[in-house]
Amino acid sequence: MNAQALNFPVPSALGSLENYIQAVNRFPLLSAEQEHTLALRLRDDNDLEAARQLVLSHLRLVVAIARGYLGYGLPHADLIQEGNVGLMKAVKRYDPDRGVRLVSFAVHWIKAEIHEFILKNWRLVKVATTKAQRKLFFNLRSMKQGSGSLSAGEVEEMARTLNVNQSDVREMETRLYGQDMALEPGMDDEDDAFAPIAYLAAPNAEPTQHLEIAEREKMAGEGLGRALATLDPRSRHIVESRWLDDENPATLHELAAVYGISAERVRQIEAKALQKLKGALVA
Repeated sequence: MNAQALNFPVPSALGSLENYIQAVNRFPLLSAEQEHTLALRLRDDNDLEAARQLVLSHLRLVVAIARGYLGYGLPHADLIQEGNVGLMKAVKRYDPDRGVRLVSFAVHWIKAEIHEFILKNWRLVKVATTKAQRKLFFNLRSMKQGSGSLSAGEVEEMARTLNVNQSDVREMETRLYGQDMALEPGMDDEDDAFAPIAYLAAPNAEPTQHLEIAEREKMAGEGLGRALATLDPRSRHIVESRWLDDENPATLHELAAVYGISAERVRQIEAKALQKLKGALVA
């Protein structure tokens, strides 16, 4: 039987996941020669029918791999769907001249898409973002025995096996088995005082309050600028050096040396300038 004679019927309506699995298990498997011929047609001629046959003949592989991730509580159909995306990516990138069967090449791509789906949807908050965290996430779940917390010996053994720090194992265990908590209380909660929204939000975290504070600061800054403009240059410099330089405010004696006057005289100028500024700001 050559590759062109293969029959890959696709039911128009499968009806259920069970029917889908039964259908994909009826698709014929490809021999090495048939697979190589189809892959060449896809690579050299962009033959979409060849791509279709390569994908359909490996759908049962996706079902089998996806079944191994049912312990994460995500729908089997969704896991299969994401795995199918990985399979299509593998078929597109498959090189028949490398001497490797498509099944071996596709496993990586199928698992990669399923892993990405699990990490995005298993929890509201991502449990793993870096490559090392992802590896630890999946290995920790498969290696851990029972539902209790890891003992010190288990943590040490896992850290050694996975070549990571023990603190990384402890942190991932907390992420993996911690429970999501609703930010706001539910409709049936009688006491909402303990919902996170009650104690996580800062008093001035409301957007309207931010806008109000920003506008008030803007107006204050503009008003201060206009008030400073009413002072003579010496008085303005003294006020700015004494009150507006947060990092290194000048002392009376330093300003006295600058202007060749006594420190008392600087204080008097400062007091008079501040009084004038106060009048200008409230006007």
